[in-house]
Amino acid sequence: DDFNALTDIADFVTLLSTYSEGVARFAIIMEPNISSIPGASDPVIQLACLDASLAIAPLFKRFGSVVITSGTLSPIDLYPKLLQFEPRVSESLQMSTFRPCIRPLVVTRGSDQLAVSTKFDDRGDLGVVRNYGAMLVELCSSIPDGVVAFFTSYSYMESIIGEWDGMGILRQLTKHKLVFIETKDVVETTLALDNYRRACDSGRGAVFLSVARGKVSEGINFDRHYGRAVIMFGVPFQYTLSHVLRARLEYLQTHYQIREQDFLNFDALRQASQCVGRVIRSKTDYGLMIFADSRYNRHDKRSKLPKWILQFLGDQYLNLSTDMALQHCRHFLRLMAQPIDQAALQSVLLTLEEVERMNPRQEGGTETAGEGGAMITEVL
Repeated sequence: DDFNALTDIADFVTLLSTYSEGVARFAIIMEPNISSIPGASDPVIQLACLDASLAIAPLFKRFGSVVITSGTLSPIDLYPKLLQFEPRVSESLQMSTFRPCIRPLVVTRGSDQLAVSTKFDDRGDLGVVRNYGAMLVELCSSIPDGVVAFFTSYSYMESIIGEWDGMGILRQLTKHKLVFIETKDVVETTLALDNYRRACDSGRGAVFLSVARGKVSEGINFDRHYGRAVIMFGVPFQYTLSHVLRARLEYLQTHYQIREQDFLNFDALRQASQCVGRVIRSKTDYGLMIFADSRYNRHDKRSKLPKWILQFLGDQYLNLSTDMALQHCRHFLRLMAQPIDQAALQSVLLTLEEVERMNPRQEGGTETAGEGGAMITEVL
């Protein structure tokens, strides 16, 4: 144990020597203080990879055909630049569904018509904080079962929850649902998720407050009654003063001509799509997707959302106040409460015979390999 620190230094130096040749795709970054505790000093020195194409290059070299598919690739034309390949096929697909199973809503202002946003200049505004709290209370009073709310960072979530507690909003919220909060501790978050599901199963209902880029947004599904609505408070941009991010942005601009704002918008909207996509996991599932920030009403922002969200995002669901959004929520939930039309459901599913007709076997029991290359598709 006495030599663990020395071993870490030796491993770090080994990494430096491994990637010392050619283009500087790595950078040594010194973060003076990354501690979240005021007054505490926690400097960190790290080796940061600036080029994401290094991770996938061995796959392109080993395999003749590679398929990259996900529900959150928009804007899809940026991935070939980031990963340094030329796709043979590039397509963003709509969702095949028998009913409007998701209802995206862009809420730009509260009931008092004050614009809501997590922009740096607005996030400390008590009017915005109060409107976000009132919005969450009203939605939780109208939406059954589970509701998930995402914030842009742990620090912002902690500060706004503290303000809500002082305003009495949390007490109002607990009248409608139990409240669970994601923390940086994995064990605590896992326990909170288990109790959240129990609350949903019992019919009490619950709201889970979590963070974009956290554990819950990356790999936890809120299907069926575990997630009837997801609320995205703000646009989850990365912390732009991070030394690692600044180094990567400079690298992308210099070597791949990817502008700083293009990458930041792409990354933030991808994270937002990943968060709200937690609620829809099957053909019979349904859920509300609420984008609570005035910036989502701008075409340059919302146009970067995946096609499977945009196909349901009509003009009537843009630039809403909290009261207008509540009306849309109630109408959507009444519509989804109707019995499923089994004939309509079967019409969007392929039978075994249809699948076999789409992929006929070659004579003699052999199949001819297609031409090599990479294919990138976006589909949910």
